[in-house]
Amino acid sequence: MDLEERLSHVRSVGEEIITEGELRTLLETNDRPTAYDGFEPSGLAHLPFGVLRPILVDEMQKAGVRMKLWIADWFGWVNNKMGGDLEKIQEVGRYFVEVWKAAGVDMGKVDVLWTSDAVKDVDYWKRVVTVAQNSTLARTQRAVTIMGRTSKELIQTAQLFYPMMQVADVFWLDVDICQLGLDQRRANVLAREVAVRLKWKKPVAVHHHMLIGLQGRKETEGYDEDAALDLEIASKMSKSKPETSIYVHDTKEQILAKIGSAYCPAKVVEGNAPLEYARYIVFRKAKSLKVERPEKYGGDAEFFSYRELEDSFRAGTLHPADLKRGVGESLDGFIAPIRDHFVKDPAARRLYETVKSAETTR
Repeated sequence: MDLEERLSHVRSVGEEIITEGELRTLLETNDRPTAYDGFEPSGLAHLPFGVLRPILVDEMQKAGVRMKLWIADWFGWVNNKMGGDLEKIQEVGRYFVEVWKAAGVDMGKVDVLWTSDAVKDVDYWKRVVTVAQNSTLARTQRAVTIMGRTSKELIQTAQLFYPMMQVADVFWLDVDICQLGLDQRRANVLAREVAVRLKWKKPVAVHHHMLIGLQGRKETEGYDEDAALDLEIASKMSKSKPETSIYVHDTKEQILAKIGSAYCPAKVVEGNAPLEYARYIVFRKAKSLKVERPEKYGGDAEFFSYRELEDSFRAGTLHPADLKRGVGESLDGFIAPIRDHFVKDPAARRLYETVKSAETTR
């Protein structure tokens, strides 16, 4: 595969790349760079985690990138997930790995690593302290938004460790690329600055899009000074907010009902949840989107690109109810193998039942 093809795969992942020039140089000089994404274990897997994330891993792998999937169990502990019970958090981490398997991620081609293993090594904590020595308190407080909280929600000293640990992870894991969501950009930008200051390897940041929740766009909440980014973070589908989410365990009836109630005004593209799921998931996993409808409403239709679908919806030739039905059917097709795995496999079912019954907290 030539350089431009590799760049194309990474571009398909990154809504923002810091910087593309550095990415090009990296791919020119390294046939097998490494990247990581971190996952704070809490709650049941939703559409971004169980369906979108495997798509992004696959694209990075096609570019020749070795992915490290970081089970950030201690981060969940610091962030008081699962009631602050570390054992429960770790059980969710094991459940996360099972979701990736069920979603088709080739676990032999990724490295699954745990924060709880790293913290046993004193050198990890030397990295954390060194990062803290090279970060101001004000900058650290601004970065707490990576926890899914605004700076106004900061209530415990332990939460100040979170950004310092996340920045240290980049260097502990010795990665070339930070491939996380846009909501994590403050930590990645700080990591790049710390790298320059300490003459450590400076990572490229590849930030993926935050999939919108069923409710559509929300009001900004103070996650970032950039209004557009703040809106995207505030509006994302969050597994800790069930009213925004589709889960990989939802039945077909539940998926269709949720999509049926999603924000989708006629001819409105901005903030339209079903259109967004078509753009970021359906057309990345399927060659087309089929819409079944009675002859009196135009008969069945098939769309072979997102642009074609959007144009039809914007023009009013595709009704919101028909769009929702088509997207819902497609999503159920992608989710069904994951859902079925947790029904048929006894060990997977036990993990699911444990996580489902555990306390889930923001």
